[in-house]
Amino acid sequence: MSDFDLFTTTEEHEELRAAVRAVAEDKIAPHAAEVDERAEFPQAAYDALRATDFHAPHIGEEYEGVGADALATCIVIEEVARACASSSLIPAVNKLGTMPLVLGASEEVKRRYLPPVARGEAMFSYGLSEREAGSDTASMRTRAVADGDDWVISGQKSWITNAGVSQYYTVMAVTDPDGPRGRNVSAFVLHADDPGFTLGEPERKLGIKGSPTRELFFDNVRVPGDRLVGQVGEGLKIALRTLDHTRVTIGAQAVGIAQGALDHAVAYVKERKQFGKAIAEFQGVQFMLADMAMKLETARQMVYAAAAKSERGDSDLAFFGAAAKCYASDAAMEITTDAVQLLGGAGYVKDFPLERMMRDAKITQIYEGTNQIQRLVMARQLLK
Repeated sequence: MSDFDLFTTTEEHEELRAAVRAVAEDKIAPHAAEVDERAEFPQAAYDALRATDFHAPHIGEEYEGVGADALATCIVIEEVARACASSSLIPAVNKLGTMPLVLGASEEVKRRYLPPVARGEAMFSYGLSEREAGSDTASMRTRAVADGDDWVISGQKSWITNAGVSQYYTVMAVTDPDGPRGRNVSAFVLHADDPGFTLGEPERKLGIKGSPTRELFFDNVRVPGDRLVGQVGEGLKIALRTLDHTRVTIGAQAVGIAQGALDHAVAYVKERKQFGKAIAEFQGVQFMLADMAMKLETARQMVYAAAAKSERGDSDLAFFGAAAKCYASDAAMEITTDAVQLLGGAGYVKDFPLERMMRDAKITQIYEGTNQIQRLVMARQLLK
């Protein structure tokens, strides 16, 4: 447990921010435009993050990780996203993929899979969504059938972030087709080289182009019983608990994208002259900047408050995780759109990073639960 208060960061947190920002500005930002243009995995960013232990900071020291608390992990993701949203999905998805293990796996499974990720030898993806089971996760069709001590998995998963670069995948599958809906799903660890496990073609996306998104296909993939995460039938419960924690990191990603956009917009309006003076001197521009900064700081405080609750495991995390993700992503979309507007024609071309940030911001309103689903989650917590 860390000793941070709800609304303050410690000196260590701010030192961490400075360290991550230095790495991001030096090693990640220079490649961001090319990564987006070529839709290539940001290998330089991954190498830089591994060299500084920022690639999976959430993994505990007992599993060879650095044991960063939830807020520190959010700060890492925020600062990387400020430079390159695609690169920020390295620490974010390493947390998403391994969080089911952290929350629900046996000690043996944790000791087998968490250290390679902590050492930077492997990445971990998360397989929950399917073509016909997006927001309605409980309607998934992927099946796992017991065969002796093994399980045989058949089906597919959609929209899997970092598919193809990850060595390990936490996959949810129905283990009891006749069982009660939502309590008939189990979680398994699959390896990229398991026979019968193949990938679809990379999706051609609006944004986060440097982070590959692909379908997973399972054609009678045989998985040893010792790769089960938690108990049989606990998969969906673990998956949804995972999202309570990791939605906070998507909020942090959104805050980082928005901060990057605001920083570029502020610098531009100070330099750009019209009617004989810098456009920053016009009240209309100042009001836009003020609103952007106000939304950004509100989002940041919500994310940090939710991170504190994630660290403590507070009972109201479900509400705060959904609220932080929903508010921060909506704010990021508004802020990046306004930043493009402030640059005018320059905001619309690839010579400046604003159009990329605007495209990247959009996904934060969609993945890890659409913002409509976040509002359902919040309402259910209120009506309990």
